[in-house]
Amino acid sequence: MTTASNDIIALLDQQEQLLDELLLSLRQEIAALASRDIAVLESIITLKTTQLQQLQQNDALLAACAGIDEQKQQPWFKQKVAALDVKLEECKRQNDINQQTLEQSQLTLARFKTELLASRGKSGLTYTSKGKPAVDSKGKGIKA
Repeated sequence: MTTASNDIIALLDQQEQLLDELLLSLRQEIAALASRDIAVLESIITLKTTQLQQLQQNDALLAACAGIDEQKQQPWFKQKVAALDVKLEECKRQNDINQQTLEQSQLTLARFKTELLASRGKSGLTYTSKGKPAVDSKGKGIKA
């Protein structure tokens, strides 16, 4: 193999490692969502952003490699890329699961907020112009 091939292999291996790290971060994210640990979530989001930027940089480096077009036809290259595609799909699936979990959590919190508002002021529970529940305390203590 040539030096260009070795450079491409090194970049593909680095992509694989980054995808493994991203998948681990996504799994840690769902655990942090379940435990509602905001500090951990913020650090994971920062880490994920860095990992995604590194993946993007490596993609650009791969595209700029000399001889990449010839290497794309090689069986070893196709195998590596297929393995990376599988890992990328796994990351996408985990990200979708995390998104659904977050959306469900937000819906649960919104319902909880509505219940709290309703129990706090049954007579004053109204809705804003955007359809959000609110407690209207106007009118109490007003004297003519």
